[in-house]
Amino acid sequence: MSSGTPASVPEGLPEVSAGREGRLGVLYGLAAYTFWGLSIFYFKAIRGVAPLEILAHRILWSVPLLLAWLAARGRLGDLKAALRTRRTVAVLAVSTVLIGTNWLVFIMAVESGHVVQASLGYYINPLLNIVLGMVFLGERLRPAQWVSVGLAAAGVAYMALSFGSLPFISLILATSFGLYGLLRKTVPADGPVGLTVETSLLLPAVLVYLIVRARQGEMDFLHISRAIDGLLLLAGLITTLPLLWFTNAVRRLRLATIGFLQYISPSIQLVLAVAVFGEPFTRTHVVTFTCIWAALGLYSFDAIRRR
Repeated sequence: MSSGTPASVPEGLPEVSAGREGRLGVLYGLAAYTFWGLSIFYFKAIRGVAPLEILAHRILWSVPLLLAWLAARGRLGDLKAALRTRRTVAVLAVSTVLIGTNWLVFIMAVESGHVVQASLGYYINPLLNIVLGMVFLGERLRPAQWVSVGLAAAGVAYMALSFGSLPFISLILATSFGLYGLLRKTVPADGPVGLTVETSLLLPAVLVYLIVRARQGEMDFLHISRAIDGLLLLAGLITTLPLLWFTNAVRRLRLATIGFLQYISPSIQLVLAVAVFGEPFTRTHVVTFTCIWAALGLYSFDAIRRR
């Protein structure tokens, strides 16, 4: 997610859920969401690098990898078709800003020791998507969904009152990711094609930023250690690999199954933040997360019942 997780499941993809393909889809899904959850180890390892430079390397090295993958799959035609459509490019330009913001805030959250709050944002995201669907798509909320949204809002309000401020990291991550998914639903470009356009749109600005930073003698790349340099070179792979696994999972699984798998990533992040990196998990966190988990449980139960 944060580290590249799509905000929503691409539309127009076939759903296969039986037999070998279904089992393979689950493995791909588990791999993608587990990778996204464990990615905080990667960002912790390069926390000495400026967050904006980390973001720049993610974009810089993702573009050639994505182009190579599309070429190997014979899908460069899909990329050209997306780039020829003005509306698609315009929408993806806005989604580019949203996903770039999401990535940057997540990197800053990891570096500053706020992974618990980041994980809260990705727990909130599915519930925020319900509200966005109501506001922008005219969807009607069922009673269980109203209760779920109310529980989530109560949890966030309790945290705000207890700490004296809103959990801005959580809200920015959830909102940017939710709006990103909403926009991506409106363009005929799946994950790899859409991400290739988005990273390509950011590439010129990234190159200018890195050149200016290098000329000012502020570049972290090639100036800290060889280990850091190697990790930054892997930024593209860290971004694109789980996305490709996710795409393979979506093509083989029901959307409901993907909906359950998406909670793996923030759960791993939460456990690691508290158990490994020693972030505080206070009574306020317990109350807030309990509200969110109860809301997600009710939401999931309602979805299963209706299906």
